[in-house]
Amino acid sequence: MDTVLTEQDFVAALRGLSSRYWGAHPFHRRLHAGELSRQELRLWAANRWYYQRMIPQKDAAIISNCPLPEVRRQWLDRIIYHDGKADGDGGTERWLRLCQAVGLDRGEVLSEKLVAPGVRFAVDAYVTFARTKPWVEAVASGLTEMFSGHLMRQRVGDILTNYSWIQREDLEYFTNRIDHVSGEGEETVRLVVRHCTTREQQEAAISALSFKCDVLWSMLDGIERAAEERP
Repeated sequence: MDTVLTEQDFVAALRGLSSRYWGAHPFHRRLHAGELSRQELRLWAANRWYYQRMIPQKDAAIISNCPLPEVRRQWLDRIIYHDGKADGDGGTERWLRLCQAVGLDRGEVLSEKLVAPGVRFAVDAYVTFARTKPWVEAVASGLTEMFSGHLMRQRVGDILTNYSWIQREDLEYFTNRIDHVSGEGEETVRLVVRHCTTREQQEAAISALSFKCDVLWSMLDGIERAAEERP
């Protein structure tokens, strides 16, 4: 029987997956370098919208599978963060404003007609993962939060520098999320460490985070392919 990893080694194994995060994808590198056309930027925003829209459903799936009231209460805040407390509020609404800032019609984004098949497949697979796997594995899959704060901060600066028609207020999704996601990431690490008490559970959590990295990478593959097909 494999020995249970120490907390330090377990967290190190999770953090070691940072090199597979989507910040290293060629499409993201071009985004940060200011090399995307307006059409490519619009496709990125419209396809990323589908991911943003589905995050609360992923989180709801985690809650539905979790038998622990204290975890359900903790996780509920994430749904409220994205969906907001009322219409016109929340993280998904802030992403829609970014879509409009890059030149997309709100109704066009909501129709999802610009969502690439590969992106839809990857995002739906992520939601299915959360619905069908043990809740702590689904929670662990979201530990990409550990890697995202720094990248968001860099993205705000790079977009403002390289895409002059976008204003700081258009990037409220990122500026609002930067500090929030750092706290969520640490909270999630503690939750995963506390509830993964066997080596099997630890390995499953690491695999879940690896799967999430694959989902995000596949999304950018799909966006890149869609951009090539829409010159």
